[in-house]
Amino acid sequence: MGPRRLLAGVAALALIGSGAVATRVVLEDSAEPEGPKDCGDALPVVAPLPLRSVSTSNAGSVAEPGWAQRGGTINDASCLSQTTVAGIVSPRSAEEVAQVLAYARERGLTVSAAGVKHSMGGQAFRRGGIVLDMTQLADVRLDEARGTVTVGAGATWHAIQEAIHPRFAVKAMQSSDIFSVGGSIAVNAHGMDHQAGALMRSIRSLQLMLADGSIVTVSPSERPELFRHVVGGYGLFGIVLTAELDVVPNDIYESDRTVIEYRDFPRLFESIEADRDIGLMYVHLSTAPGSLLREGIVYTYRRVDDTGLERQPLAEASSTKLRRLLLNLSKRNDFLKTTKWWAERHLEPRFESCTVTRAQAMGEGEACLVSRNDPMHDSVPYLRNALPRETDILHEYFLPRAELVGFLDELREVLERREANLLNASVRVVHGEANALTYAPEPAFSVVLYINQSTDAEGNDRMAALTSELIDLTARHRGRFFLPYQLHYTAEQLVRSYPELPAFLEVKRQWDPDGLFSNTWYARYAPQVAGTLAARAPEARGQ
Repeated sequence: MGPRRLLAGVAALALIGSGAVATRVVLEDSAEPEGPKDCGDALPVVAPLPLRSVSTSNAGSVAEPGWAQRGGTINDASCLSQTTVAGIVSPRSAEEVAQVLAYARERGLTVSAAGVKHSMGGQAFRRGGIVLDMTQLADVRLDEARGTVTVGAGATWHAIQEAIHPRFAVKAMQSSDIFSVGGSIAVNAHGMDHQAGALMRSIRSLQLMLADGSIVTVSPSERPELFRHVVGGYGLFGIVLTAELDVVPNDIYESDRTVIEYRDFPRLFESIEADRDIGLMYVHLSTAPGSLLREGIVYTYRRVDDTGLERQPLAEASSTKLRRLLLNLSKRNDFLKTTKWWAERHLEPRFESCTVTRAQAMGEGEACLVSRNDPMHDSVPYLRNALPRETDILHEYFLPRAELVGFLDELREVLERREANLLNASVRVVHGEANALTYAPEPAFSVVLYINQSTDAEGNDRMAALTSELIDLTARHRGRFFLPYQLHYTAEQLVRSYPELPAFLEVKRQWDPDGLFSNTWYARYAPQVAGTLAARAPEARGQ
């Protein structure tokens, strides 16, 4: 029996019931979605517009933009953020972006920049505001001499990889290629390269449009203070038009996987970090009840001599329906979660695509070789589904490296006690990052959780309670939570985790005094943090 039939057989045997019930479940859980799901609006209420003073001296002097959508609603990947907006514009040039800003300034509207909208708390739009859909600004230009690629903010990592393969690869990007560059800059994303650090470290420069419509260059050396606020600044300081990013050789790696006990990972990582030939790594943790967060699989990619090796064209993800089926089956009960983890441990290696070939025929037992681009060229289509009344939500928590094991022990207890429907858990590596609103003031491990919830009021309430408890747990371990996700936290929790936030908001006001750039996250929390800013003002004047 081939591996594909074997895995399908395991999934079928794992189903509870048989016959028509089993057939219906398989069809539902493997079905291709017809489009994005829309599960209503679970976002907190924010202040209604108008929010800013409107100048009437030149009223009507700016023509309306070319609307891609006039009025209506928008949502994000959570499917829980349905928000009424003034409209959506899809600019194709910097001039069209400037026109939208001028139109919004004249009418007292706010502007938010959006890419593929994979943040989950309204970070790419605000009620009553204009949304700039940046996905049409997606040019990709490789400069081999400079070792860079210059891309439009709306370009996806998928498109960039297609453009620079087979000779080059991006230095830093998110672990999946579905995200836009502008979105990744807005959150200072990190990924599978444990040596490269977060995206900020591989940005040569950004072209940024300010609130007045002017365009400036920001970089580590040019307007560096603005640069460190724009990266990881959630679109609150201006509209990123283009980014010049470092590229690196598209090295050939030998892939490997090791099953470990979770307590062994920090020590194992020390040896991985010391081995400069290991270019990519990540860890999947068990979601099976019997080994929940106790077992892990460490995936590593070690650089090899590429003499006589041929890089194949990048391929799209395979076995999408089967992967979707197995993931969705695991939502149903503990036995199916155990089956999924068993399959990941024992069957997944059979599906690994060894994409690099030798000029001569490969011998029996030779290592599986891939190019650097291959493991990152994954648009995870199997995560999308057509299941009604449910959604899958990301969490991410950053822990000082010495705190990981203790955090996982307490995390396990919380997840079990709250009966969280955990689908995936992984550990990634970040360095201390120097952007203004940093999630990692020191080297850290990030714990990424993918949790299923129902989309009714009970499901939202359960997720809010779980999130709040996990944020408090992270704080006890001197860690921070990632901000691009649901807004289930108080301003007190936010400022405790990000004590730099009041100063960050003050700088935002300096660059954008009228509050042109906004989103739901900013609209919710900025007014609540204003009291902290006021309290600091007398102290600052006394210095």
